[in-house]
Amino acid sequence: MPSVSLAFGIACIFVVLFDAFQTIILPRRATGRFRLTRLFYIATWRPWSFVVRRVCTVRRRETAFSFYGPLSLIFLLALWAGGLVVGFALIFHALGSPFNDTMKTDAMLSDFYVSGTTLFTLGLGDVIPRDGWARALVILESGTGLGLLAVVMGYFPVLYGAFSRREVSISLLDARAGSPPTATELLRRHAYPGGDDALTLLLVEWERWSAELLESHISYPLLCYFRSQHTNQSWLSALTAVLDTSALLIAGVQGHKSRQAQLTFAMARHALVDLAQIFSLTPLTNAPDRLPDSRPDAGSHSSPHSSYDQLYALLCQGGVSVCRDGNSAERLRQMRDLYEGYAQALSQHLAMPLPPWIQETPNKDNWLAVAKLRAQADAANSDTPPTAKVQTIATLVDDHHDF
Repeated sequence: MPSVSLAFGIACIFVVLFDAFQTIILPRRATGRFRLTRLFYIATWRPWSFVVRRVCTVRRRETAFSFYGPLSLIFLLALWAGGLVVGFALIFHALGSPFNDTMKTDAMLSDFYVSGTTLFTLGLGDVIPRDGWARALVILESGTGLGLLAVVMGYFPVLYGAFSRREVSISLLDARAGSPPTATELLRRHAYPGGDDALTLLLVEWERWSAELLESHISYPLLCYFRSQHTNQSWLSALTAVLDTSALLIAGVQGHKSRQAQLTFAMARHALVDLAQIFSLTPLTNAPDRLPDSRPDAGSHSSPHSSYDQLYALLCQGGVSVCRDGNSAERLRQMRDLYEGYAQALSQHLAMPLPPWIQETPNKDNWLAVAKLRAQADAANSDTPPTAKVQTIATLVDDHHDF
């Protein structure tokens, strides 16, 4: 059936080229439920995630997850190349395999051989086209192969440039909000004279970061699968921590201008919702609550108390002025309802844990030791004897970073 072979060959080439155009060149969200790239990631991510989630060691599990993004890119390119080879081979077959093959192999095998060597521009010359249509198709396929190579060469720097810009801000957040980052730590570490201005500037930067994340990851959803350098860090945990911080500033923190927090919250939520829609995810309503109504005291058998009260107690101890009216907890809950369902859905799909509101086991952070040394220097300059034992830089422990 030459006509069927011709139709399938043309359809295969069109599907591959249109999918590559939407994935690489088109600077906006690609549409279509049956796109080749979308089906590829559905077919490969689920089994990969299913297997890797069962790795016992956290570090090895994160390492295995980190392989998926780069490997999927390589296999996607191979899929496109294979689709083009099959498409042109079917067209050659529909034309009656118009080639002189010195090996005298099967006609269909010759068609695939010519298609493969032409797409990758080998030009061996052992199989020669006999008519004008075959020669024209050989030239067309060779140009398509060169074009695909040129597009891919420009695709890699764009992807890794966007990834690098994303990770710089995530790394900078480490000293400001801990690892993993939490809203509580971010607010406590800015509870110093002039800290409000520094926090406002930080929120401005993260508003822009959220906009850049939205633009780059909508155009190239593959970047969502690229993991951060450290085990306790991810773009999702950083985005969620910024949303948590903005929600706290809006719902229950006194003495801080909330205008910038509102702008950052709006932009960060926009990015979170749109990225969830990229994967056709709906907000989760049955996920474990990150700030439950009651929790037992750590290390004791006392009666449970409100996590919200514990959160606000930690903020007060850190020097953050909080609202203590009867509706502050309800306001925070309403703010959380606007984004946590989407964050939980992305967390479950991408296997990226969300940051806690309250860190159960505080990590050792090098900024604390540096701050202690600076306090000792200030005390020495003011002729006040230091009260803490001097800790040298050599004893700093960065155990929250797992490569």
